[in-house]
Amino acid sequence: MEITYQSLKERQRKERDNYPINLSLRVHRALSWLDRAEQAEDDQDAQFIFLWISFNAAYANEIDDHHRFTEQETFRNFIERLCSFDVNSCLSDLVWKEFTSSIRVLLSNKFVFQPFWDFHNNKKTEQQWQDDFKSANAFAHKALGHKNTSAVLSVIFSRLYTLRNQTLHGGATWNSSVNRDQVRDAIAFMSKFVPFIIKIMMDNYKELWGEPCYPVVES
Repeated sequence: MEITYQSLKERQRKERDNYPINLSLRVHRALSWLDRAEQAEDDQDAQFIFLWISFNAAYANEIDDHHRFTEQETFRNFIERLCSFDVNSCLSDLVWKEFTSSIRVLLSNKFVFQPFWDFHNNKKTEQQWQDDFKSANAFAHKALGHKNTSAVLSVIFSRLYTLRNQTLHGGATWNSSVNRDQVRDAIAFMSKFVPFIIKIMMDNYKELWGEPCYPVVES
């Protein structure tokens, strides 16, 4: 099932008056960045960045400083919630029917594994990052073997988060030939995954999705 910005936007216009204000804001923002991502097909780096911002707009919460999660923990919790609401198995079908082979390729790619870069920045030894890689991939393949969708998605986004940091923190050259495989695979996955995120949130508009980090404040 193909879901696009346009189909989601048409639905949002019909339903938005029924949404709680916090969800309405999340969906509105996420859709705006998804729209921009779909317009950036000729620029892979921009498309990946816009897709990540759309994802961020959907999940990011304002969290009390005494109970502050890391960003990765926050989106892992968000993914678990999404999977629990995924009654039509949209996310499961993406993982198990469409992206199984590309997920395995992603898992084998050391360039989206943060400890690999920690080694090159003298924060880990070569043996440490290799041990971490084996351990992380063993966990991922166990999750794949048990068809644990939320665990697999959490691993995928942990790897994509490394690519996100590399890109947004200026650790890569625009349109660089050395990271095209990672960027291409990330776009292929996120361009399907992000619309389903928004759809599931809209399907479950009565659920609590949390306060957005930056509410709209009139000047």
